[in-house]
Formats: sequence, C-alpha cells, structure tokens
Amino acid sequence: MKNIQLLGLLLVVVGSFLPLVHVPIIGNWNYWKLDHYLAIACWIFTACAVFGIVNNSAKIVRFFGILLILLFVFTLIAVKMQSLEYFSFLPFKSWRETFAGVVKLKWGWIVEFLGAFMMVLPVNNKKVNQRTQI
Repeated sequence: MKNIQLLGLLLVVVGSFLPLVHVPIIGNWNYWKLDHYLAIACWIFTACAVFGIVNNSAKIVRFFGILLILLFVFTLIAVKMQSLEYFSFLPFKSWRETFAGVVKLKWGWIVEFLGAFMMVLPVNNKKVNQRTQI
C-alpha cells in the first residue's frame, strides 16, 4: 500500500511540471504558470500526504488525495471559466465560446489525476493469521 501511495505522490509532483494547458502563440503551461497559489496548494497537499505516508496513516493520505482531486477539478473549471472571461469583449456568446475553445487541456492532467487516485484507492489488505494456539 505504501509503495502505491508513494508512486501516486511522485506522479502528482512530476505531473505539476508537465504541460497542462496549451495556449496558442504562448505555448504550454504547467501548474506554476497557470497560477502560483494553486501550485503552492498542490505542493503543500503533497507534502502533507508525505507526512501521512511516513507515519503509516492511510486516513491522512486519503484525505489529502481527495483534496488534490478537488483542487484539480477546481483548476480545470477555473481554466475554462478564465478562457471564457478573456474573450468577454466579443459581442456574441458563440464567438466567445469558439475563441475560448482554442485553449486546450494537455496530457499532464492524466498524470495528475492518476497520481491522486493512486493515493486514494489503495486498500490495506492485511490478513490476520487465524491459527489457533494449543
């Protein structure tokens, strides 16, 4: 269980440096280029999850894994809302949606979500030795 959670933690940290959003002309953005505060929150949550892994506390790791998933979902929604806001000067809603559609999500999100789910999903399957002592 601990190894899977550590691998998930590593995927979350590495995923924050991978391309998450592609903006035409500007290029690819990772978590730090998207928003400094969200990147810091992501790294703080992963540091707290490391604390849970080191102390063998599955509840802490799951809690911060769920917080990371919620942070990623919030970030995805914020990216889409912000891209619509950038083109709010256009008179027609269909034009705004078309121009906002040029901002594309990249493959780094798969790594981020996979790592967070790997932190949340492992179940501790300790089998108790049920031999009877005579």
